[in-house]
Amino acid sequence: MAQNKRARHEYQILETTEVGIVLKGAEVKSVRQGKVDLSDCFASIKDGEIWLHNMHVSAYQNAGPFNTNPKRSRKLLLHKREIRKLFGKTKQQGLSLVPLRLYWKHGLAKLELAIAKGRKSFDKREALKARDHDREMRQRGSDAEG
Repeated sequence: MAQNKRARHEYQILETTEVGIVLKGAEVKSVRQGKVDLSDCFASIKDGEIWLHNMHVSAYQNAGPFNTNPKRSRKLLLHKREIRKLFGKTKQQGLSLVPLRLYWKHGLAKLELAIAKGRKSFDKREALKARDHDREMRQRGSDAEG
């Protein structure tokens, strides 16, 4: 439904977790229409709960006065032990919680949340070089077969 393509470039993804997300009325309809932007989104832990910040959900056209703030913070749904595990990793190792994609599973909105380490600019260049090299090797392999 919605992907954060920039996250895979900006961060080195170490581990991913599927979490639920709390949406209000008209937000569900907007999400179903794909009117979601995860590009500047991040998650933080506050008072034993995980909150998602800066996820932009466009207003649903037919909701009238019932639309909510498009950039409001939304609560993520995890078990307490999962929250403690994520809290430990982010505090001890200086890692970040970054959303990768939003999708539907059995009629419920789910978010793929990643524990990630920020990349330096030279790391980004190395990753791009490696990806380009792999692409060239695949193309050469398919050319030799055909």
